Amino acid sequence: MQNTHKSIVLRVLSLCLIGLLISGCEPNANKKTTVFKADPSLCNFQIGPCTKSVNDIDLDLSISPWNTPSEKPLTLNLTSSTRLENVKVRIEGRDMFMGIIPVNLTEIGKNSYQAPLIYGSCSSGYMVWQAVVSFEVNGIEKFTIFEFLADSDNET
Repeated sequence: MQNTHKSIVLRVLSLCLIGLLISGCEPNANKKTTVFKADPSLCNFQIGPCTKSVNDIDLDLSISPWNTPSEKPLTLNLTSSTRLENVKVRIEGRDMFMGIIPVNLTEIGKNSYQAPLIYGSCSSGYMVWQAVVSFEVNGIEKFTIFEFLADSDNET
């Protein structure tokens, strides 16, 4: 009698486990995919550099490839309309903390800088990064922020 009881319990547990495993393999018809509308205020590197003005100084930022894929090598370019001192760039998440990524700029021409860049991916499918650019002019520190979407697939 005791063996019969154990056998029934094992069969029930086995059926429950099989049911769980099978239900996990079925496509979920009720699963909703969130579609994010692109924010037009974000930089769109597909159409060209993103421009910010700080006290009559124009800064242009571009990243290639233009769709800024996560976990892939990127190239960041920064140009300015005037000579800057102590130029620094860091990348960080706008809406969530993803760490602070320092960018090692190399001056490649007059008022023109370039740096390699790579950042991680976000599971939400919509990750806005910001490039915080700081610099000095005549010993006075200034900064601006460029916001852009990672893994952008915008078509213009």
